[in-house]
Order: sequence, then C-alpha cells, then structure tokens
Amino acid sequence: MQDMVVGGTETSSNTIEFAMAEMLNKPETIKEAQKELERVVGRDNEVEESHLPHLHYLNTIIKEVLRLHPALPLLVPHCPSSPSAVGGFAVPKGSRVFINVWAIHRDETLWKDPLEFKPERWNCGGDAAEGEFCYLPFGSGRRICAGILMAERMVSYALASLLHYFDWELPHGALGIDVSEKFGIVLKKAEPLVVKPVLRVSNLELFC
Repeated sequence: MQDMVVGGTETSSNTIEFAMAEMLNKPETIKEAQKELERVVGRDNEVEESHLPHLHYLNTIIKEVLRLHPALPLLVPHCPSSPSAVGGFAVPKGSRVFINVWAIHRDETLWKDPLEFKPERWNCGGDAAEGEFCYLPFGSGRRICAGILMAERMVSYALASLLHYFDWELPHGALGIDVSEKFGIVLKKAEPLVVKPVLRVSNLELFC
C-alpha cells in the first residue's frame, strides 16, 4: 500500500497538471466537461465518487492525456528470466527491457494526428488506434500497474472537482499554455502550471 500511495501521488498530480494545461489550450473541452458535470452532478451539488462512472467525456480527456503524456514514458523496466524472442528479435536472459510507450502513443502509423489533443478520438466512431499494444500507459499483462484503479479514481475525482467548482483563466497576457515535457523516470511538465481559479458554484457550504 505504501508503494502504491508513494508511486501514485506524483504521477497522478503530473497527469492532472497536463490535463489542465491541454484543456486550457482548447477551452471547448472545458466547457464540454463542465456541461457533463452539470448534467450528472448538478450545478451546486458536490462531486461524489459515485458520479465518476457516468462522466464519459471526462474519461476521454484522461485517456487522451495519458496517451500524449504517459506518467512513466518508459514504464517500469522488465527483466526476462529466460531467453526470449519478441518480434523476431532475441532478448537474452537478464536483459533490462524498457518499453517506450511515449513513442508508441505518438506513432503516426497507429494514430491519426498523434500530436493533437483530441478527446473525441475515444468516442464511438472516433479515430483511436486499435490493437492491444497501441495504448498502454499502465503497462500490460501480468505486470500491469498494480495501482491502476486507484490512479484512475484519484485523477478522475480531482479533475472533476477542479472543473466543477471553478472556472480557470490564463495569467494576464498569456496566449496559451506551454505543454513541453521534462523527461525522467516520471514525466513532468517542463514549466509549472500557473492559472487563476474563479469560483463557479454559489453553494459555499460545499467547501465547509
């Protein structure tokens, strides 16, 4: 449990920061997410965990953010216990294997407009890539991230709350948000996100 909490805290906060940055560069996505929240939650009601399965558009936003900015761009390294062959390549026993999901998620042979933030690609009839190994921000198979369910709920709940309770404005004079990345074991935004929150609910008891 300690590993899940420690490992999931920074990766989740980074994902939320990237999500806010990408949406602020496409304000229509914020408006669409807030419309869904008003329909599912109610304008002056509190966001509950029970609402999360019904926030379908918010889920497409999170999927698209994890596609463009996977929290662990090279995943957790793997080490085969016996010699293996993958795609015609020999992988010796004891090798340190890294999977570059950042590159896979931006591969133009798999994705249409791979560098563009398009949550709608995850809707039915969208242009999301098909195939088991086209989208794997949490890994795959028996070694898939053990904290995937916790991470999905944490990010969904935090992002839903930020969008439901507040409108967000760019700093004075800013024309957009830089979404450049700082590479490492954990993917971070190169420059911290700085935006101004504006309260959008009238029921202040929600914050008591």
